[in-house]
Amino acid sequence: MVARSTAAAVDGPAVGTQRPETLGTLLCFFGLTIAVSWTCFIAAGRFSADPPAGRAARFALQALILIGTFSPAFVAIALTAYRRGSAGLRALLRPLFRWRVAIHWYVFAIVFMATIKLAGAVAYRLITGGWPIFGTTSIPIMLGVILTSTLLGGQAGEEIGWRGYALPGLAARLGLGGASLVLGVIWAAWHLPIFYLQGADKYGQSFPIWGLQVTAISVAIAWLYWRTGGSLLLTMLMHASINNTKDIVPSIARPPGNPLVPTVPLLTGISLVVLWITAAFLLIRMRRAPRRLPS
Repeated sequence: MVARSTAAAVDGPAVGTQRPETLGTLLCFFGLTIAVSWTCFIAAGRFSADPPAGRAARFALQALILIGTFSPAFVAIALTAYRRGSAGLRALLRPLFRWRVAIHWYVFAIVFMATIKLAGAVAYRLITGGWPIFGTTSIPIMLGVILTSTLLGGQAGEEIGWRGYALPGLAARLGLGGASLVLGVIWAAWHLPIFYLQGADKYGQSFPIWGLQVTAISVAIAWLYWRTGGSLLLTMLMHASINNTKDIVPSIARPPGNPLVPTVPLLTGISLVVLWITAAFLLIRMRRAPRRLPS
């Protein structure tokens, strides 16, 4: 009997694997990414506290945020070019165009967060006897924004680094489940300065609770990455969908406070529980994932 190949274990196209990054290189990637991003985000925060006047100053503020957002990709590309040359760069960027995957994975990427939020709304109804407030954005507009954001937004800047570069190396050492959890914690921590950036959507939110949500989301995105044969296009789509469907049932607003203080409104807590129930199910399924992820 012929052994089943790693590529056959996924629903996407047959793909290969490449030697994962060393632990030292991964630590260098995380350190450089956080250093560059935090420098940009903290500088942007100083700007936002005393908004600059003039078009050039506003452009500089936006440039700092953009560079910080894309730094995972910039660092991953630089390290790959240095260590593996042009062939390594092609291998890193090729999954951005891996679109031939089963249609149900597109559906999963698009509806994941909306399903979580709607399930939370049903649970909220059962607990309180009333429905939470629902968002008013129409589905066609939401889908249009998701598509635009996937192709033109910052998702590529993050996904090339987090899932394209870091996840395979962590999975080779920790398994896919462990890697998705560790990466989720690092990914959440990377966002921390944005919680102090006036005008950002995360300004003043409770970072510990948000971080728990993001870690659970990291598990789901890692699952999608594996099941689609390492498609960064699909992880970008899911990332954009999460950002743009989370307000289908908006979290209860609260005045900006200390981001390091845990605060859990009921609806937020319910959504967090639903996320982690889903993540636990996926972590159990991930036990059969190979340590060498497709690339």
